[in-house]
Amino acid sequence: MNIPNKMTAENAVKLIKSGDRVLIQGGSATPQALIKAMVARAPELKGVEICHLHTEGECGYVAPELRESFHTNAFFIGGNIRKNIGDTADYIPIFLSDIPTLFREGYMDLDVVMVNVSPPDKHGFCSLGVSVDIVLSGIEQGKKIIAQINPLMPRTFGDAQISINNFDACVEIEEEIYEMKFVEPTETESAIGKNIAEIIDDGATLQMGIGGIPNAVLTFLHNHKNLGVHTEMFAEGIVDLVEKGIVNGSKKKTNPYKIVSGFAMGSRRLYDFMDDNPEIEMRDIAYVNDTAVIRQNPSVTAINSAIEVDLTGQICADSIGTRMFSGVGGQMDFMRGAALSTGGKPICAITSTTAKGVSKITPTLKVGAGVVTTRAHARFVATEYGVAELFGRNLKQRATALRDVAHPDHREELDKAIFERFGSSLMIK
Repeated sequence: MNIPNKMTAENAVKLIKSGDRVLIQGGSATPQALIKAMVARAPELKGVEICHLHTEGECGYVAPELRESFHTNAFFIGGNIRKNIGDTADYIPIFLSDIPTLFREGYMDLDVVMVNVSPPDKHGFCSLGVSVDIVLSGIEQGKKIIAQINPLMPRTFGDAQISINNFDACVEIEEEIYEMKFVEPTETESAIGKNIAEIIDDGATLQMGIGGIPNAVLTFLHNHKNLGVHTEMFAEGIVDLVEKGIVNGSKKKTNPYKIVSGFAMGSRRLYDFMDDNPEIEMRDIAYVNDTAVIRQNPSVTAINSAIEVDLTGQICADSIGTRMFSGVGGQMDFMRGAALSTGGKPICAITSTTAKGVSKITPTLKVGAGVVTTRAHARFVATEYGVAELFGRNLKQRATALRDVAHPDHREELDKAIFERFGSSLMIK
C-alpha cells in the first residue's frame, strides 16, 4: 500500500518545535530511530517536554548537556532515566488508569506523539503492536503524530488498529523490537512462586508482570485449569500456559476467551505469538486498569511487587526513602480491582530480604517512602516463607502474620518492634 506523508526520520522530527510537549510510546515499542533523530536536533530546540511511561533502550534526551533542549516528565521511571530524576527528568505520580484522562480531558495538551507501528494492512490500518496502553489516548488528542512504520512490529487487535491517515509523518524503518529475555527464577523466587500458586483457584483471572517472581508463579500453574488473563502487561511465561490449554479464558465475564493487556514485553517468541493472534486484545489502559472492568472477572488474582512492607501492611513500591525508583503504575488499580472481584486475591509478592540481607518487612517504612498500597487495601503478602493474610485482621494480628513470613534472622527484631508498638495485649486468632 502507498504510504502517505512518507519521509526520513530527520525530516519527520522537524514537526517538533521549541516549547512543544512530546509523548513517546514506551516499553518494547520505544521508537528508537525517531528518538535518535529528535536528539540530533537538540541544538535547534529549546524547552521541549518529553512524556512517557518507562522506555527501553537509549534515551539521549536526558543527557545533562541537553538540559536546555529537553526535560522529561515520566509517568513511570525506567532504569534508563532513574539516575536523572531530579535533574533532567522528573516524575508525575499518577495511577496508570488515570493517565489517558490527562490527555482526553485537557489537563495535558500534546503537540507531538511519536509511535512505532506495523505496516498498514490492505485497508490502511497499522497496529500499535505490543504497546497500546496510554498511547491510544495520545494519538486521539495529539496535534501531530509521527509514526515509525516497522515491519518487525507484530500486528495485534483490540484497540491497536490505527488508520495510517492519522499520521502526519511516516518513516519506514525496520528496527528490532526491544526484547526482554525470560529470567529463570532463583531458588527464593521459586519458593515464593510455589506459595502463591497454591492459593490461586482454578478459573481465576490473572494479573502479573515480569521478572523472576511472576515467572516462578507461572511455572507452578501447570496443574491448574481454565485460567484467564486480564493484565496491564504480560510476558513470555503466559505462552506455555496458553499452548497447554491452561490459560483459555473460558471463565472470564469480560472478554471471555481473550487475553487482555495494555502492553507486553518479552522475546521474539512472545512477539511472534502475538502477531495476527485474535486471542489477544491489546486495549486502552483506561479500560484494562478500570476497577469496574477488573472486578467483573472471577477470582481476580493480582500479583504485584514492593520495595518494603511495614508491620501494619503499608506497601511502598515506588521509592527507596525519598529517592524515586519506579512509580505508582497500575498496582492500586489491580489491588483494588482484585479485592472487589468475587473470590479475588490481591497479592504483594516480595523476597523476605534485599540482596544485602536487609529485611523487606520492617517496623516502619523509611522516612519519605511512598505508600502505594495502603494498609486498608493490603490483603496478602507472600514471601519464600509463606503467605500472610491481612484482610480483617487488627494491627497486632497482621504484624504477627507478617513477622511469621519474614526472614528468620529478622524475626526477633520484629517481635521487639511488635511488643514496643502494641504491647502484650490479648491477640485473638
